[in-house]
Amino acid sequence: MTGPTIHDSTYSWLRLLITLLIGMVANAGMWAVVVVMPGIEAEFGAGRAEASLPYTLTMVGFALGNLLIGRLVDRFGVTLALNGAALGIALGYGLAVIAPGMVTLSLAHLVLGLGTAVGFGPLIADISHWFLKRRGIAVALAASGNYLSGAIWPTMLADVLAESGWRQVYVTLAIVTVVTVVPLSMLLRRRLPQEAHNAAEAASALRARSAGFSPRALQYILGFAGIACCVAMAMPQVHIVAYCVGLGYGPAVGAEMLSLMLLGGVVSRVISGVVADRLGGVRTLLIGSVLQCIALFLYLPYDGMVSLYIVSTVFGLSQGGIVPSYALVVREYMPAKEAGARVGFVIMMTIFGMALGGWMSGWLYDLTGSYQIAFVNGILWNGFNIAIMLMLLLRSRPRSRRTALAG
Repeated sequence: MTGPTIHDSTYSWLRLLITLLIGMVANAGMWAVVVVMPGIEAEFGAGRAEASLPYTLTMVGFALGNLLIGRLVDRFGVTLALNGAALGIALGYGLAVIAPGMVTLSLAHLVLGLGTAVGFGPLIADISHWFLKRRGIAVALAASGNYLSGAIWPTMLADVLAESGWRQVYVTLAIVTVVTVVPLSMLLRRRLPQEAHNAAEAASALRARSAGFSPRALQYILGFAGIACCVAMAMPQVHIVAYCVGLGYGPAVGAEMLSLMLLGGVVSRVISGVVADRLGGVRTLLIGSVLQCIALFLYLPYDGMVSLYIVSTVFGLSQGGIVPSYALVVREYMPAKEAGARVGFVIMMTIFGMALGGWMSGWLYDLTGSYQIAFVNGILWNGFNIAIMLMLLLRSRPRSRRTALAG
């Protein structure tokens, strides 16, 4: 088969749909811990920063898993990686259910995060090989499984949480993960023919760009940018439920706001994918980062229930396309043969940013008794990301044909 019959084909879109369904289930763990955080805090008598540790370790595991599982996908294929990760996710849920204290509970979430990672970076990397002309929208849709998971599961499991507690929520998710991810993964056993892969990489190289940095230097610059934007992103996403509980609105209202936020993120990711196919990754990322900063400012003066619903929706519509854009920037600015490792590293750093931001916001709340300083902290970190994207945009130029093909 030739490249054109493989890339952007009917099978490519079917594979994208299956990928999206798997992502919606596999990513549930990173959002479930946000919803159950108030229950954990109350049961174990923990402070807000301590109660944030399970989320923080979930994201640490998620970050490491994106790098490690991504390498397993390159070596053994996505199906085997998905099967192993599904069992790891179920194990993480099970260990959390029987955890007697905060330390063991947090370590259980590290295991959960490692498995959950399969639903993000590794799936994004896999689907990027099956698209050429519409790679931007394909990557954005694959990444949307993460946000759809957060939009759907907190609402679906709200009654279970209210009636049976957070442990029953985790038991339910463990069962759902195994009985859905394993069968769906068998539909992704098909591998991309080598000649089609080579043709796609040659076509991508001809559109490559340079910012005047070595690949390693640019990787570290993008890594810091990823940390900065995601420290900012974590404040509303991680603490919106706890914020609403503190304001007296209750966890159900907070879960609804989280769902609205993440549904808005899905819309934002789809739109950003379309924009990226036209404007490129850096411009798309810059637009999202500026909009996210504006949305964070809106949280400062408004804390009424109706206004928080609106602001949370605006926040979701603003920032959803940021993280997937990093994968596109790597594909545009770095040699194709290094793309897998570079994408894994940069996405790992964005997730570390989420982990740091989730913990830092809880720490600032404990220190000040308010989330206002935590929002300001997010805005300041967001400024670093904007500055880096502006620098890359100003330094950007097309790579020569010879250099692009050599890379």
